[in-house]
Amino acid sequence: MRHFVVVGVLVILVAGLTYIGLDSLGLMPIAASAQAIPIDWMWNWQVVAISFLFSLIIVPMIYSMIVFRRRKGDTTDAEHIEGNTNLEIAWTVLPLFLVLTFAYMGAFSLGEMRRADPNAMIIKVSGQQWTWTFEYPETGVVSSELHLPLNRQVLLMMESKDVIHSFWVPEFRVKQDVVPGRITEYRITPSLVGTYMVRCAEICGTSHAYMESRVIVDDVAIFEAWMDEQAELAAIKTPEGMGKQLVTANGCLGCHSITSVSLATAPTWFGLYGAEVPLADGTTVISDDAYIAESILAPKAKEVAGYSPTIMPAFTLTDEEIAHIIAYIKTLK
Repeated sequence: MRHFVVVGVLVILVAGLTYIGLDSLGLMPIAASAQAIPIDWMWNWQVVAISFLFSLIIVPMIYSMIVFRRRKGDTTDAEHIEGNTNLEIAWTVLPLFLVLTFAYMGAFSLGEMRRADPNAMIIKVSGQQWTWTFEYPETGVVSSELHLPLNRQVLLMMESKDVIHSFWVPEFRVKQDVVPGRITEYRITPSLVGTYMVRCAEICGTSHAYMESRVIVDDVAIFEAWMDEQAELAAIKTPEGMGKQLVTANGCLGCHSITSVSLATAPTWFGLYGAEVPLADGTTVISDDAYIAESILAPKAKEVAGYSPTIMPAFTLTDEEIAHIIAYIKTLK
């Protein structure tokens, strides 16, 4: 009986220390949504269970190796032990009870995560290689960044233009696949002001690692001010403004940079117009209206040096839309 008591005390002690150690590592990022609360609650209980089961295996094993090891010179046979029916029943029933308990906790957490608010704000999300685009149907605003109001549930209606992607903001905890030809839903209620990153959690091609966009959570007043500003800009029908909207809506900025730094997937647009562009065949071309239009409609016709073979798909745009995009590119100096 003494050994059982000692082992029991050691199991509890080691389990507690293991839990404290794991908890201190900060394995989860900061929680920034209401949906993170039930998820983190269940995660915490899973860490408790893992710590206890780890101790229940390791402590008796190490204790037996030390206390019941064969002494030097001892050549006797070990004590013969028959099976223990009560013990076998216990280690069958108790784990079953634990599994059923966690099944209930999982169902409860899922229900809390998917609880719908009839006043939720709807945002359309489009994923494509390798960028995210966000559209606010109420105002017609299209953005390459996701802006969200604090403490208001948002329903993201998500669809992919090409392959399967997966929408994941670690601080929100929830993750949802984005599938071609199908709309998937993602409900989230931001609870902490800050800037986060949405990442694709499904390998989707050569630049999968760079498929991320900023998620900005603001107080309601700041969010509404941003929305009003963007709505006013969208209402200004200048060629440059419409070109920017087209570029954002078609995911161009997922590959092309608008700063002096080129991305790995495509050359920068900064200072592009009027510049001399080296081509893969060793020749050069001046980046004028005709060259940019051809690069949009037939991107493989003149491949840029260092970016061959071209991975950009051909876009079907009207002459007017192409003219708007060129007008926007001209402003990038």
